[in-house]
Amino acid sequence: MTQRIALVTGGTGGIGTAICKELSQRGCRVVGGYLPSLLEHAQEWQAECKAEGYDFEIAAGDVADFESAGELVRDVESRIGPIDVLVNCAGITRDKTLRKMEAQQWLDVINTNLNSVFNVTRHVVDGMTERGFGRIVSISSVNGQKGQFGQSNYSAAKAGIHGFTMAVAQEVARKGVTVNTVSPGYIATPMAMAVPQEILDQIVAQIPMARMGDPAEVAYAVGMLCDERASYITGANISINGGFYMS
Repeated sequence: MTQRIALVTGGTGGIGTAICKELSQRGCRVVGGYLPSLLEHAQEWQAECKAEGYDFEIAAGDVADFESAGELVRDVESRIGPIDVLVNCAGITRDKTLRKMEAQQWLDVINTNLNSVFNVTRHVVDGMTERGFGRIVSISSVNGQKGQFGQSNYSAAKAGIHGFTMAVAQEVARKGVTVNTVSPGYIATPMAMAVPQEILDQIVAQIPMARMGDPAEVAYAVGMLCDERASYITGANISINGGFYMS
């Protein structure tokens, strides 16, 4: 079987790292995307993963910028090979209530969380359709489904991701390319665990499973959707939130 090449944007983050490991365990050659300004962090991440037995490639690009996203894809394809699997995982938060939100805080989140999905997908989709195989999975959020106080920018971006997914899934369905979304709830990443314990306790009290999720649980769903056998799943959204929001 041909070894699939997988690009994970935001691959050096908490959920991104778990996704990289899952795809590697499923036989993919994995490339972790990172911001050009974070080269040192990306190299440390690569070395730490290698010490755990994961031989990941890394590639730089600002996915919030269309041209930089194109350079990222071209770099991966010239050094490693055609991208068969794309996981759009890059994301940031700039939380403020709407009445206090600055225009730049809105734009930063929309550009990094939503426009990035177009920017990278646009550069890989032609190759996937020409080769007759592709797996595209974008990381949305429970807050794109239910909204969240102080996150109008984040909630809008994450809801937009699934709208994008459903549209593109229809466009490429006959070409062997699937396009899906995964919507995590509250996941125990380093960023989430930096929240004060009393706030975490309030969050967990609202989750039927009475715990936060593990990044590996999100990664498992992503890996399943990227599998060759998941060829009849497209335009779908998989919620991974411990029952916090059911639809």
